[in-house]
Amino acid sequence: MEATRSNRPVFFFDIDNCLYPKSLWPQVVSNAPAVDIMNTGNNINDLMVDLINDYFAKNLQLSAEDAKMLHKTYLKDYGLAITGLALHHKIAPLEFNREVDDALPLDGIIKPNPQLRQLLADIDRSKVKLWLFTNAYITHGLRVIRLLGIEDMFEGITYCDYGKIPIRCKPHTEMFEKAEIEAGAASAKDCFFVGTLTNSGPDDSYLNCHHAQQRGWTTAHLIEQTEMEPETKAAKHQIRDLEELRGIFPQFFKNLNASGAIPGSARLSQL
Repeated sequence: MEATRSNRPVFFFDIDNCLYPKSLWPQVVSNAPAVDIMNTGNNINDLMVDLINDYFAKNLQLSAEDAKMLHKTYLKDYGLAITGLALHHKIAPLEFNREVDDALPLDGIIKPNPQLRQLLADIDRSKVKLWLFTNAYITHGLRVIRLLGIEDMFEGITYCDYGKIPIRCKPHTEMFEKAEIEAGAASAKDCFFVGTLTNSGPDDSYLNCHHAQQRGWTTAHLIEQTEMEPETKAAKHQIRDLEELRGIFPQFFKNLNASGAIPGSARLSQL
């Protein structure tokens, strides 16, 4: 997916643990998948980490502790666990995606978020382009925004292509370049980004935001209320709630007394 280069700046949103909090807990649903989510005692981020650790243990025939340690090593070395699995163990990334990301029981966790939808609707699309930017594969990204009820609010998505080895992901320079090209950004100074913690580990959000800021993107680092602030800020802006974007970037929001439809361009809901 590649957009035509335009004069509008681009506002990139991370997906996991940004458009929804990582502290979301499973809810009992009648059509929940076979995974016994209610007996894990974990939130959505923990569930993802557990699925990855289980995948390591099962497919590499490791003990639970060794699986956890190797998972952490690959995250540190490559930014994504699947990159290490593909390079060193010939694991097919799309197979990993089916058994991990796509197996996560999100239907029982993520629900439509009217407040988030209103925040996005209040952004003036004649002034800025909204674009998703994730280290996940496209199936997971589109699934999350569908469950949140915001699949029609973005003009495109830049994701990790699990079909190409080596896999490029944030915070690598190539991934930011890919996002700029696909979103049609005129230059780095026309890029804005809000990022947060993902299942890659506690340093992931800091590195992603720091590298975005260093590249010239105007960046906001989203930190959940329960998380400690870093000793040194990763980005120019540090926020606790996406609603704070209204005050930080007022130039992108509509006049609250005005109304209007989103300019007609291809939406992710059509994919």
